[in-house]
Amino acid sequence: MNGAPRRPTARGVGLRLRGLFPGTSSGYLGSSFFELLQQEFPLGSAATAVVAPAGAAPVAVPHGTTVLALRCSNAVVVAGDRLATEGYRVASRDVQKVYATDDHSLIAIAGAAGPCIEMAKLLRIELEHYEKIEGEALELEGKANKLSQMIRANLPAAMQGLVVVPIFAGFDRRRRMGRLWKYDVTGGRYEETEYEATGSGGLFARESLKKSYRPDASREDAVRAAIEALTDAADEDRGTGGVDTLRGIYPTVNVCSEAGIEIVAPERVAEIHRELIERRRSRA
Repeated sequence: MNGAPRRPTARGVGLRLRGLFPGTSSGYLGSSFFELLQQEFPLGSAATAVVAPAGAAPVAVPHGTTVLALRCSNAVVVAGDRLATEGYRVASRDVQKVYATDDHSLIAIAGAAGPCIEMAKLLRIELEHYEKIEGEALELEGKANKLSQMIRANLPAAMQGLVVVPIFAGFDRRRRMGRLWKYDVTGGRYEETEYEATGSGGLFARESLKKSYRPDASREDAVRAAIEALTDAADEDRGTGGVDTLRGIYPTVNVCSEAGIEIVAPERVAEIHRELIERRRSRA
């Protein structure tokens, strides 16, 4: 009927939302919040960071250590310990290293804690901003590309020791499968089909996952493998916190599937860890 109201299209919604930012001095009309920040506040952008003189000592800041991700049946598991170190000193025992960037994706951070946490939060805002402007969410691979751009912009800071090396993972609703990517300091991204770990204990966590990983593993088995890998890493790497039973601090473990993101309760992590220790004691 001619008099019936028309349902707004995604493009129409996006165009109206762009009108909310008419006063930007740069005239930027794109859908990227990160690019908008670079245009409007160039002096505060990581891409314009001042490079330290040659031979200058790296900046001493707290560093997040070991994080990992692995695929399982129709989902992806992302986990990280809670310890942050500054050289040989414990900077914090209760750092959050796994962040939800939207309902179907996660970032696990390793490297200089401040820039890592800021990048994780900025990526979440970036994805929310894009969806509001365009009227639809990015594909999972597009989200991985956005993170790659942020890491590349951080390269000058990385040359001063403020390195950010995250893992990005999520559930691809179009392909109906879990996917994960690792990155290097230049923003290069590499999709892994099985598992990945990074940080100071990343090598030991990967070796542990290499023994326990199965492509058809259930979510429960994948969660167990993640906790065992972090326990193995903590046993070999002094920068990895593992499970702190004295203070009741446990690794963060998230499962991302088509239904969304599920946080594994600390009580369940503690239970799996106890079972792991008892099994190893029985073998001794």
